[in-house]
Parts: sequence; C-alpha cells; structure tokens
Amino acid sequence: MNLAFIIGMIAALAVTAWGIVDSGSLWNFYDFPSIIITVGGTLMTIVACFPFKDLAKVPKHFPIILGLGKHRWDPIYYINTMTELSTEARRKGLLALEDRVAEFEDPFLRDSVMLIVDAMEPDKVRDQLDNELSNIEARHAVAWNIYDKGAALGPGFGMIGTLIGLINMLKDLNFEEEGGAQQLTANMAVALITTFYGSMLANVVFMPISNQLRMRHEEEMLCKEVVIEGIISIQAGENPRHINEKLMAYLDRRQRDKLVAQRESVSASAE
Repeated sequence: MNLAFIIGMIAALAVTAWGIVDSGSLWNFYDFPSIIITVGGTLMTIVACFPFKDLAKVPKHFPIILGLGKHRWDPIYYINTMTELSTEARRKGLLALEDRVAEFEDPFLRDSVMLIVDAMEPDKVRDQLDNELSNIEARHAVAWNIYDKGAALGPGFGMIGTLIGLINMLKDLNFEEEGGAQQLTANMAVALITTFYGSMLANVVFMPISNQLRMRHEEEMLCKEVVIEGIISIQAGENPRHINEKLMAYLDRRQRDKLVAQRESVSASAE
C-alpha cells in the first residue's frame, strides 16, 4: 500500500479546506457552473486528445499507484533470482533453466530466460530485450501523458471560466442600480472560483498521479535492466559471485544493506 500517496493527497485537501474555513466558509468556494466548466471541460478535452483504448486503461492506473497490484517491482528479488539462475546454469547448463521458467510471474523474466535457453546469439538477445524495454516505455508514457495533459488543461479551463464570469459580470453591471457595487464584488468572487478549481485539479489531482506513474515505471525499468544484465552475464558463463556483485551496483546503499541482511539471515537459519 502506497501510504505516502494517500496521506499526501488527504493532507493537501485538508490544509486547503482548513485555510478556507479559517478565513471564511467552504460554501464560498462552491459554484456548480464553475465545476462544470473546469472539471467537465478538462475531462472532455482529455477524451478528445486520446483514443478510447488508452482511456479505458485509466482504472488500472490506481491499483498501480496504490501498490495494490499482484506484482511489485523489487530489485532485490530479481537480483536473487538472477544469482540463483546463474548458479544453476553453471552447474547444470543453460537448458536446465527451462524447468524454472514456469514459476516466474513476470512475462519479461520468463521470455528473457527462454531466449538463452533457445541458444539465441548474445547480440540478438540484448537487441531484442532492449527493444522490448523501449516499447514498454512508450506504452507507459501514454499513461502519464494523460495526466500531464490534465494538469495543463485544468488551469486553462479555470481561466476560461474566469473570463466567462467576467464577461457576464461586465455586461450585467449597472452602478446606477442599488447595490451595483456589491453585485460587482460578488460576481468577481464567483468568476475567480474557476481559477481556484483549475489550480486544485492540476496540482492536487493530475500532477501527483502523473509523478506516481513515472516512479512506478522507473522501478519496473530498473528491475528489467537487472534482468537484462543478468541474462547476458549468465549466457556468457560468468561466475555467479561476479554476476551478483555486478547486479548489486543497481541498488542504493540502503537496499544493499537489506539484501546482505536477508542473506545473512538465511545462512543463519540454514546452520
């Protein structure tokens, strides 16, 4: 569960609401036509910008962001897996790895292992896997581009709503009528609400979602890079210890310490 995302979103809404209540009333910031212009206009323009096949995947983005998917991208798991496969390949040969393929949930890992089991040339293996990574990145980019577009459109439609409000206000303005100046300030407040809605939509909704999708993508790419480096090294017949040390370079210090602690725990249990 991605608690940081949940806490951050709730806190952003809470501090905004507190600031509004402390200086006035929440009802001062409610205007249904402004919501329709800003939220509706932004969403409908997003629909106009992207094909339905991409928009249909939007509900799948939230389990990924919240960390509720069945597969999580843990580089330590992939390093341990590559180390185990290299040890097994060194003892029994590359063909023995075919028996391990069925236990992997990650299709990229399964396909990568099968490439060296099928004795494909090393250069072709790397080219095919690099090409797969490029295609994955292109597909993932569509997802966060949807939210980037929303972050750009939200303030724009907020400004459109403000302009609509100002135009209507100026056309109806009549200082000769009683309360004309008071009506001016009231209409000005309503006109500015759309700008508020647009800014909230961009900064509290679309931008955090886009950033989270990018982070999940980077985590996945790191794990896939570990797989590629491990597969190429296994095919080259490198020493398992050397492969492990090479793959450890993909981890930061905290992750390395965690991996070392896990292995020490396993060794102590075995004894």
